[in-house]
Amino acid sequence: MARKDKKTNSSNGGGWLGVVENLGNKLPHPVVIFVLLALLIIVISEIAARAGVSATYFDPRTNEQVTTTAVSLMDKSGLAYIFNNATTNFTGFAPLGTVLVAMLGVGVAEWTGLIGDTLKKLIRSVPTSLLTAVVVFTGIISNIASDAGYVVVIPLGAIVFAGAGRHPIAGLAAAFAGVSGGFSANLLIGPTDALLTGITNAALESANINYQMSVTGNWYFMIASTFILTIIGTMITTRVVEPRLGEYKGEYMPDDEPLTALQNKALRNAGIALLLFIAVMAVMLVPENGALRVLDEATGEMSINYFLSNGLIFAIFFLFAIPGLAYGITVGKIKDSNDFVESMTQSMRSMGGYIVLAFFAAQFINYFSYTNLGTILSVNGAEFLENIGFTGLPLVISFVVLAAFLDLFLGSASAKWAIMAPIFVPMMYNLGLTPELTQIAYRIADSVVNIITPLMSYFAMILVFMKRYDKKSGLGTLISTMLPYSIAFFIAWVILLVVWYFTGLPVGPDAYMQFR
Repeated sequence: MARKDKKTNSSNGGGWLGVVENLGNKLPHPVVIFVLLALLIIVISEIAARAGVSATYFDPRTNEQVTTTAVSLMDKSGLAYIFNNATTNFTGFAPLGTVLVAMLGVGVAEWTGLIGDTLKKLIRSVPTSLLTAVVVFTGIISNIASDAGYVVVIPLGAIVFAGAGRHPIAGLAAAFAGVSGGFSANLLIGPTDALLTGITNAALESANINYQMSVTGNWYFMIASTFILTIIGTMITTRVVEPRLGEYKGEYMPDDEPLTALQNKALRNAGIALLLFIAVMAVMLVPENGALRVLDEATGEMSINYFLSNGLIFAIFFLFAIPGLAYGITVGKIKDSNDFVESMTQSMRSMGGYIVLAFFAAQFINYFSYTNLGTILSVNGAEFLENIGFTGLPLVISFVVLAAFLDLFLGSASAKWAIMAPIFVPMMYNLGLTPELTQIAYRIADSVVNIITPLMSYFAMILVFMKRYDKKSGLGTLISTMLPYSIAFFIAWVILLVVWYFTGLPVGPDAYMQFR
């Protein structure tokens, strides 16, 4: 996603923070990283094939013993495969279509102003006693629209805190914690779910594992995470951040224009359009003979599972596009079909960097599949961990720590998961841990570090927002302000993970942390 794929030009810092920033800035662009990794796979595949490297494992899903041998990409067949399949590797890359389709709808809602004005109205219409919780909560749910939370909720958080006589930087920090620290939590299924699930399924396929994770595979866990992080974020803001900041004595007060009568009317029309869409979807999904239900041959019943795995992304497109269209027509932003198309075109322009990244990521992941290196590495790695007794929950928590550490240096969430998923998803699968659990562990790690790493795309922008209220503030000020959120979110999220692991509760519809 765009949130972390852009280059950051943050201020230089001293001490270990300066070391982290300098090391991160020396890393090449994620596209170059994928090119280098693909070349590395080509070389390793030749060495492994010549050495006759293989792996034998038992697949619990098919109840079969499988033997896999390394295949070279440097022989005649391998070189032909590289050139003949480059295009289909890209067009068949699962995350590409799912993310782009979802972002078409989000683009309509964002371009017309629906998302920004909805968030603005939500924050302004709450009691003072609930202000902090609403700012954090709004930040969390805003990530459904990717970048919108960064450019709308975070500065607005500072504005509403200042308007309530509280320190604006505390409001900025609370919103930043929600938007970025809670990036993987939400009440709704969004583009991030589609993106990461697509990479997870591609990793499973590359290891020849007959298992498909649904885009809703983490939904229940992320709903619970939304409320947990809202409570934690509120406590950190009121008990740690605000006392540390003290009383605000600055003079900068940004404009805080209220919504016009036309904008309020547009929001009402958008809400009506949204309710009508939900009602239509309910008619097609809830009844046993609903139009979107498909016969499940395994159970003999009409099921919505196929819709959840394949049709939900298109539904998300309409979930945003229809209210966005209603809003845009009311305020006059959409006057004809040209404007409607322009709203989606603008969204796709912002996805250019992701499309380029997806091309090279698709090659790298596909090479794992063709060479069987992902399967061999995961099977042998799983056997090694099992032999030393490092399995189960200790392995999961160690994976969270590792992913969090890597997030300090490699900012792109999609790039990092595309690198880690082909190794860890099959490895944990072979140890009885579901892909849903592995993806949850990764999402926790990736989210909590966002707010303290200078390599996060919007870090410099947040620093600029902060300087509006305190001209002396710098990189260290922002990191030290956000560090309590990062630590608290990490601890709370890991505890939630542990509790969920032992209780055996589903993390999504028909999805669990361990194979039942």
